[in-house]
Amino acid sequence: MSVLSAQNLAKVYAKKPIVHGVSIEVKQGEVVGLLGPNGAGKTSCFYMIIGLTEQDGGQVTIGEEDISDLPIHGRAERGLSYLPQEPSVFRKLSVKDNILSILEIQKSLSPAQRQNSLERLLEDLNISHLRDSFGMSLSGGERRRVEIARALATNPKFILLDEPFAGVDPISVNDIKIIIRYLIQRGIGILITDHNVRETLDICHRAYIMAEGKVISEGTAKQILADEKVRQIYLGDNFYL
Repeated sequence: MSVLSAQNLAKVYAKKPIVHGVSIEVKQGEVVGLLGPNGAGKTSCFYMIIGLTEQDGGQVTIGEEDISDLPIHGRAERGLSYLPQEPSVFRKLSVKDNILSILEIQKSLSPAQRQNSLERLLEDLNISHLRDSFGMSLSGGERRRVEIARALATNPKFILLDEPFAGVDPISVNDIKIIIRYLIQRGIGILITDHNVRETLDICHRAYIMAEGKVISEGTAKQILADEKVRQIYLGDNFYL
């Protein structure tokens, strides 16, 4: 079983330290949350792990391999996939072609294997009925399913989900949780950052809470809720699951 690990991450913007020695670990088949108030540094950490932002200190590894200097596509080749908050489907392509556009990048797959992978993803994500629908016509929940299918098309070991619950209705939130549980069953490790604290803690095995560029607490939802410092800085006294 592989482990995605970030050790002692540091980031400085305009000579101002934004992230100070943050360490995060995600195992395959585990869902981990990265939460905190605005300005806590969680987005910077997220981007350093996926390769969108260069770290000023620390390293990122998958298993025994240091991927700190790899670009985002190099990390994808090592099994690290990323689902951004912003819509990432091609609006003028069908759902089928959106997924095929990722599968066709994988030169090791034959045309028959690509087609088999496409049909499996359409079925697993319950979007077979949308195969010929254009990206622009999808609802928020449908779009998320297509985006997750595209992320799965690279056969990742880990997926980073940026605000997966943003801009979707309550029914779609539940659908996304079902999909996340499906990803767990496939042995995929998931790191989530989201402003919807309640939904994120509900689906996570563990979470890291950040404030002022540092991790101030780490543990299960129950442990997080029992942490007085987290309540004082982030959750407040009246927060409950």
